[in-house]
Amino acid sequence: MPEHLTSPSRRSLLAASAAAVAVAVTGAAPAMAAEVADRPSTDRLRRLIAAMTLEEKVGQLFVMRVYGHTATDPDQADVDANMKEIGVRDAAELIEKYHVGGIIYFAWAHNTRDPHQIADLSNGIQREGLRRGPRIPLLISVDQEHGIVARVGKPATLLPGAMALGAGAFRRGTADAREAARIAGAELLAMGIRQNYAPDADVNVDPANPVIGVRSFGSVPKSVAALVAAQVGGYQGAGIATAAKHFPGHGDTKDDSHNQLPYIDHTREEWQALDAPPFRAAIAAGIDSIMTAHIVVPALDPAEDPATLSRPILTGILREELGYRGVVVTDSLGMEGVRTKYGDDRVPVLALKAGCDQLLNPPNLDLAWRAVLAAVRGGELTEARLDESILRILQLKARRGLFDRPYVTHREVDRTVGTRAHLAAADRIADGTTTLLGNEGGLLPLSRRRHKRVLVVGVDPASPSGTTGPPTTVLATALTSLGLTATALPTGSAPTAAKIAEAVAAARAGADAVLVATRNVTASSPQRTLVAELARTGVPVVTLAIHNPYDVAQLTGLGAGAHLAAYSWTDVEMQAAARAVAGKIRPQGRLPVPVQRADDPAKELYPVGYGLRY
Repeated sequence: MPEHLTSPSRRSLLAASAAAVAVAVTGAAPAMAAEVADRPSTDRLRRLIAAMTLEEKVGQLFVMRVYGHTATDPDQADVDANMKEIGVRDAAELIEKYHVGGIIYFAWAHNTRDPHQIADLSNGIQREGLRRGPRIPLLISVDQEHGIVARVGKPATLLPGAMALGAGAFRRGTADAREAARIAGAELLAMGIRQNYAPDADVNVDPANPVIGVRSFGSVPKSVAALVAAQVGGYQGAGIATAAKHFPGHGDTKDDSHNQLPYIDHTREEWQALDAPPFRAAIAAGIDSIMTAHIVVPALDPAEDPATLSRPILTGILREELGYRGVVVTDSLGMEGVRTKYGDDRVPVLALKAGCDQLLNPPNLDLAWRAVLAAVRGGELTEARLDESILRILQLKARRGLFDRPYVTHREVDRTVGTRAHLAAADRIADGTTTLLGNEGGLLPLSRRRHKRVLVVGVDPASPSGTTGPPTTVLATALTSLGLTATALPTGSAPTAAKIAEAVAAARAGADAVLVATRNVTASSPQRTLVAELARTGVPVVTLAIHNPYDVAQLTGLGAGAHLAAYSWTDVEMQAAARAVAGKIRPQGRLPVPVQRADDPAKELYPVGYGLRY
């Protein structure tokens, strides 16, 4: 990675980790995992393991996807997908054939249509697990970070994501992060989901990071650590397991481990100061599980194995140095980052040898399952090594109440999921996150007298699960409900000359103000041209970064009168941004990451903690 792109931000962030800006989000008490009084004892769990066949033990290590909205009667298209990818018809056959210890839900796998259906699917999966083989309940998991990563949508409560919570923490401390996790955890639990792959414990220091970005709480290690600990307390206090990710830290890379194998060039000292604090905080808070990263950190493992497959990192550092005793789960084994150096038959075996316990979502389950089985039979892995991981997995299941309370009811769903109190809390939390970065001449808030007619243009990325529509539409609807008259005109992430001309004509035709939703603006992005051309009309222009907050660096000087950052384009954050634009609330968020100047990345345009009010 070029020196001029990494050194300035790293130096400033390492200094900032000890600065006063972190004080606002410190002081979170360690979160203790919720205890189950009658959970099985360790001796009973060991006896259960001893009674398993080798095939059942191997299966217990895997967490797998499966298509379908029910455990035994999915739609034909889902049956076809299961047969093609896994060789089974449904979740019941998956459990019977491979004895899997867990199942992960995805919206694209049609697992998450609505809360009642999710609860029924969870119950069906548990019934199948408890009537077969060793009769062990399954650990059902999901990626529900909120913000831009959500698998369960409305009518469940959607909450601000990590960086938005980081923006709100300067004024409101860690309470909102804890409350958001408590609400999310309670709703997942009611639907039978017992593990959430959250919070993200990465410290995002590279503005060009394509895989973490707003999924991180920010760039100051001490602040990120406090917010991670708060969310561990919120989730586990609600009764579900968490998984801090992505160890040893995925925040300083320009490569996406879904598509390639990233290299992190931190020294051991930089890793200790920058990446380690959130994971130390998660461990101190009693976290149930930690997810690995498919990244190479040569300073931590000179062999340059991906961290998921690195014994020096997972056993030497995570287990021995940091003292972690809980479950280690791999990130998805279908990602290219873990498949670059070794074949799919070697990856699961090497992950177990490195110190992993759970093997998440391999691309070819049959190949992976048989590879682990062969490694034990051939002596590369011992059965005792498998038993160590299985005991940790069963202890987690027991701690989360699965042995004595494996099922859920529609009544639990109705009294917990998407309640009026939860939705109100989500709005209140979101109201504290919108960040005002520029307000020339006091343009904001827009007034019904001077800015009655508002044109909303800009990007309309694919919406996270459960949003009611594209962000320009959500913004226009929200502004209209607040007394303005707003019209949506999507122009896309790469607006053509024709689209720009259409937006300019619409602005000139009677708009009193234009709101431009931007996403990941670069120096060559046509989004810059759109903003500049709209500003030339003389109609006041407001920009709203709906993803990473770094857009303002590319938009400053183009004539827009005000700049805002919302950190995500889910309904809850778009509606909060609309309230700020219309003056129904005052922007309270502050930047949890620095914004470097576009013309000189060595210098800051806006520091951590910057944010205006009106």
